[in-house]
Amino acid sequence: SVLSRYENQITILSDYLEEFPETDEPVWILGRQHHLNADKSKLLLDISARLWFTYRRKFSPIGGTGPSSDAGWGCMLRCGQMMLAQALICRHLGRDWQWEKHKKQPEEYHRILRCFLDRKDCCYSIHQMAQMGVGEGKSIGEWFGPNTVAQVLKKLALFDEWNSLAVYVSMDNTVVIEDIKKMCWSSPQSGNAAHSSAHLHRSPLGRNKNTAGFCTGWKPLLLIIPLRLGINHINPVYIDAFKECFKMPQSLGALGGKPNNAYYFIGFLGNELIYLDPHTTQSFVDSEENGTVDDESFHCQQAPHRMKIMNLDPSVALGFFCKEECDFDNWCSLVQKEILKQQSLRMFELVQKHPPHWPPFVPPTKPEVTTTGAELIESTDKLFELEEEFEILSV
Repeated sequence: SVLSRYENQITILSDYLEEFPETDEPVWILGRQHHLNADKSKLLLDISARLWFTYRRKFSPIGGTGPSSDAGWGCMLRCGQMMLAQALICRHLGRDWQWEKHKKQPEEYHRILRCFLDRKDCCYSIHQMAQMGVGEGKSIGEWFGPNTVAQVLKKLALFDEWNSLAVYVSMDNTVVIEDIKKMCWSSPQSGNAAHSSAHLHRSPLGRNKNTAGFCTGWKPLLLIIPLRLGINHINPVYIDAFKECFKMPQSLGALGGKPNNAYYFIGFLGNELIYLDPHTTQSFVDSEENGTVDDESFHCQQAPHRMKIMNLDPSVALGFFCKEECDFDNWCSLVQKEILKQQSLRMFELVQKHPPHWPPFVPPTKPEVTTTGAELIESTDKLFELEEEFEILSV
């Protein structure tokens, strides 16, 4: 098969571009400003602290009989993992958390890593993402685009009770404030629009209560905005606004790259984007008996790749993380001030109310199933057994 050609492929990490040039221009990495002339080592430490997910080989076959390596097709899935992992780092450890080789890390860090190991029982594994993509019309082993990855993460997050993220993927280049607040304030018990923000009121502690009396809290928000910034090439009119997004403290960077060649963009220097590249194949790594993970291969310890913004494919997805409601309110203010200011062409729209011509917004809820819904039946025999059991129960 086509996939088997990639089974034992080991992609050698290509030579990086020259080291960062001597310049007075600031470097922006996920909302943090660095000055090369002042302290380049601090910049490189900040970059190496990001979780780096690459192609892997020799993991258990996806679906039982599928590929045991994602080399050649899984780069956008790996980039989606990196963006989500950055959100979880901010959620549990904070944006200023740093990683050092061989340094003991908190349990939350290893728990985050375990979410992404290449095993079918890990919430955001390549197995779960590839299989959930089937529902988005993508065969296992088929390349994903930024929007498809966003939709897959949105679905998988519904089964992730530990992180309890609200994942909002914008439609039609429009972010709706009302819908996001409804989703982030919805009660864990709510499964329909009846528990919308119209049925919530503020408690003295600043949390909300719904009419049933359940206390709720703001669910940390992962906001993903899929965009098309041109037809065949990125339109230069969007460049300044695109760069501005990396300056925001809520920034999770961007998914994108070139056709069939995905990168995770984490910042910029001048008119060059800085990115982590998933296109190297490493061996599968599992957790130890004590739950820790040998994490050295999950951090890029070399100077990162750079590319000119104008070489970027126009299909991208921006990511932002808002742990508290005040973070989201601040993000909205920054967007109004820095992104939407008197531009002839806007990257996206930010509106207060749900557009009346759209279908009603209902916060997504976990389906009533006992599995993630992403697991494949490992054989047709098993499928027939389940069908027979269902028929007996029906009778």
